[in-house]
Amino acid sequence: MDMSRRILTVLFAALTFSTASFAADVSQEEYDAIAERIKPVGDVYLAGSEPVVAEPTGPRDGATVYNTFCTACHSIGVSGAPKTGDAADWGPRIAQGKDVLKDHAINGFNAMPAKGSCMDCSDQEIVDAIEHMIAGL
Repeated sequence: MDMSRRILTVLFAALTFSTASFAADVSQEEYDAIAERIKPVGDVYLAGSEPVVAEPTGPRDGATVYNTFCTACHSIGVSGAPKTGDAADWGPRIAQGKDVLKDHAINGFNAMPAKGSCMDCSDQEIVDAIEHMIAGL
C-alpha cells in the first residue's frame, strides 16, 4: 500500500511540473489566440452606463433595412404580415395607395410596431424597405 502511494505521488508531481512547464512555453501569439477564444461574448451594463452607440453614417438601403428588421415577420407572414414578394398579400395594401403603406409602416398598424421596431431608421429607409418587399410584383 505504501508503494502505490509513492507511485501516485511521483506521477502527480510529474504531471504538475510538466503542466507548469507547458504553460511557461506558450508564445504571445498562442496566448492571444487562447484569450480570443475564451473572451466573453457580450457585456452587461447597468442602466445609464451603456456605451455610446455611433450614429449611422449614412442611409441604409431597403434590402439592408429589410434583412435587419423586417424579415422576421415579412418572410413568413407572422400575425398577418404580408409576405415579401407575395402579390396576393400585397395587392390589397398597394391598392390603398403608397401613402397609406408609408403611414402604416412608419406609425405602426395592427400587430406591426412603429417603423417595424427600427427606431433609428429614417422615414425614407422605411419606404425603401417597403419598395424592396414589393419589388417585382
